[in-house]
Amino acid sequence: MKPHQLRVVIEKAELDLKIAALIEFVHNSPIYKTLPAAEVQRLAAQEELMEHYSEILGKRIAAFEVTA
Repeated sequence: MKPHQLRVVIEKAELDLKIAALIEFVHNSPIYKTLPAAEVQRLAAQEELMEHYSEILGKRIAAFEVTA
């Protein structure tokens, strides 16, 4: 794997950890339940975009394997 490809793999792994932490916060933090509705909406939008970004990185990684 080329260095720039490895950076994408690492970026996706780090992003996936952040997504998992956000999901954990949303589902298990008592603080989350006290947040204003606008903040809850922002967090939901953030999670959606992060998941989409991770999906794109996954497609890029899959393409590395095909073209390697």
